[in-house]
Amino acid sequence: MPFANPERTALIVVDMQPDFMPGGALACHEGDAIVSGIDRLLRARRFRHVVATQDWHPEGHISFASSHQDAQAFQSMDLHGHLHTLWPDHCVQGTPGAALHEGVDWSVADLVLRKGSDPRVDSYSAFRENHGPRGTRPATGLAGWLRERGVEAVLLCGLARDICVLWSAQDAVAEGFRVGVLWDLTRPVTPASNEATRAALAAQDIAVVQLDD
Repeated sequence: MPFANPERTALIVVDMQPDFMPGGALACHEGDAIVSGIDRLLRARRFRHVVATQDWHPEGHISFASSHQDAQAFQSMDLHGHLHTLWPDHCVQGTPGAALHEGVDWSVADLVLRKGSDPRVDSYSAFRENHGPRGTRPATGLAGWLRERGVEAVLLCGLARDICVLWSAQDAVAEGFRVGVLWDLTRPVTPASNEATRAALAAQDIAVVQLDD
């Protein structure tokens, strides 16, 4: 079992924020259903290192449909030479919807990594931003932070399973970590993506793990 040693495994909790909950600006399917489970997992203090990511966009962010004339949310647009989805305005810096969810005890988190703060670049992954003006995906520094602490494997949970969790898992593999996704502690934007997400994880030997495992 590659995640048996909690001293060498970090838990990454992705974007547990009100704007991704039902009723929020960019609601995930049943996003609120995983709040209590993640809270219990953190309170159990099973991992030496816990990282929380936080979507943290300035107003007028390039990923917002409202930033582009005649654009609609969820349509695709070429940004910096790559096809990106445009989103409703969400997780705007300093707004209640951008806060870390109050139903989770965040006191055990070693690091809160804010992403998406560059107005020109979206950022799904905890490890790298999306493609920017220079055509590259700049690193967030998380991989180095984990390696400095002896981390060899990461487990991911949170929102959204089919976007930010998936991209983070894929980038973690690229950085040389063993990777697992706590499937029952993630939720997608839409359940229609579940089959494709499982296939993408399997293609990179990313373990699909249940909390009871």
